[in-house]
This record gives sequence, structure tokens and C-alpha cells, in this order.
Amino acid sequence: METEEVVLGGGCFWCTEAVFQMLRGIVSVEPGYAGPARTTPPTYEEVSTGTTPYVESTKIQYNPDELAFEEILRVFFASHDPTTLNQQGADVGPQYASVIFCTTPRQEEKSRHYIEALNKGGYVKPIVTRVEALEAFYPAEGYHKNYYAKNKSAGYCQLVIAPKVEKMEEKFKNLIK
Repeated sequence: METEEVVLGGGCFWCTEAVFQMLRGIVSVEPGYAGPARTTPPTYEEVSTGTTPYVESTKIQYNPDELAFEEILRVFFASHDPTTLNQQGADVGPQYASVIFCTTPRQEEKSRHYIEALNKGGYVKPIVTRVEALEAFYPAEGYHKNYYAKNKSAGYCQLVIAPKVEKMEEKFKNLIK
């Protein structure tokens, strides 16, 4: 099976991870930090200050024969607000930027075309999602992995993640495992 990877920054990586884990064709989903290459990985404590060049992101490995890249884009844009700069709800700062970190030129081309189409008719406000080539991805600390699945009773999970997951399950029934 040939797989592809893309890294998405769409606010809190716990939310993005939970949404993409539900989809058929997803091989793996890993929360982490995307940005410039460096010799030591950034930490959650560093990134959460909003003073680093890193974005809370989710690395998604998928089977393009089961889930087209365009479907990933549809879910990504529906699962967060791509019109707010460096903010998703109460999560504010550059670490919560909306970014597609592409791993292939085809992903970059399709992402730019998709955003252009959305700007022509899908949104009242302009899309601020950046499209960039992935430079480096650093996995987040272990306690972030499968955060929603392991902490469904936590306040943030109940108030923020659960409603988003339910909305995506309803909207994308045909893509759910």
C-alpha cells in the first residue's frame, strides 16, 4: 500500500487528531509541532508560549486509494475556522495558525486551488490558511497522543472536541470508518 503524508495546523492538535482518526483511509495520525528544522525538538511548554515559529499540527498518513487528498481538504476546512488568523475559538496565538504543510508539489497545487475556490464562493471572510512546504515535524510529547480518546470526560474534550467530532461525523458520514 502506497501512503502519503500531510501535516495540518488547524488550532489545537487534540481536535485535529480526533477528527482525522475517524476517517477511513487514515493509516496514522500524530500530534506535534511543524516549523523550521532544529537540533532539539520543540516542547509543548515552548510552543504554547506563542513565541516560537512552531504550529501545533497533526501529521496524517493516509492511503490515497481510499481517501483522496481533496477529501482531506474538505474535512480540514470544515473542522476549523480558516478565516481567523492565529486563533481557533479561545485558543489564541501563532501556534494555532491554520496551515497546510505540504509534502508534495501536488498537495501544494491542490491546496492553493481549493483555497482559491473557497474564496470565490464558500466563505464571507477571506481564508487565511497558509500553504507551505513541510520543513520539519516534531512529534508531541506522549501524553498528547490520542488525547481525546483517553480524556473524554475532561472539560476541554466535552466542551470543544466532542461537539466538533459529532459535527464531523454527521457532515462526513460517507468518510467515517
